[in-house]
Amino acid sequence: MKLEVNGQVREVDAPDEMPLLWVLRDLCGLTGVKYGCGMAQCGACTVHLDARAVRSCMLPVASATGKKITTIEGLSPDGSHPIQKAWAEIDVVQCGYCQSGQIMSAAALLAEMPDPSGEEIDRAMAGNICRCGTYQRVREAIRRASSMRRAQR
Repeated sequence: MKLEVNGQVREVDAPDEMPLLWVLRDLCGLTGVKYGCGMAQCGACTVHLDARAVRSCMLPVASATGKKITTIEGLSPDGSHPIQKAWAEIDVVQCGYCQSGQIMSAAALLAEMPDPSGEEIDRAMAGNICRCGTYQRVREAIRRASSMRRAQR
């Protein structure tokens, strides 16, 4: 089957029911997307499907055909996306395992809602678990990225 991943069409040989996570990691070599719980509960496997944040561990690859898939590697190859800049500036990362999923959820939030309230941030990020508890820095980075985007306009 053909998939559009990070702006490139890739042909993969995978069963329709294979989770998108494993297609991305094992067949496409995109290891930025992480396996966390395997039940779409932790958010480590978050990618964008047609600009919407989705959990790739439970999504059959057949559901992604004909859609634009974006992984952390495709969000901004040079790290220039405002959320990536804010993440570094605020020093969000501790162990780092959940960060690609956190960043992808945050980027989808800001694409949909450029100036989210604290409550909107909490609601959008509720499905992303951080073992290290960096939630306050995540919120701060999202607010910072939002203000960076406003300043660019």
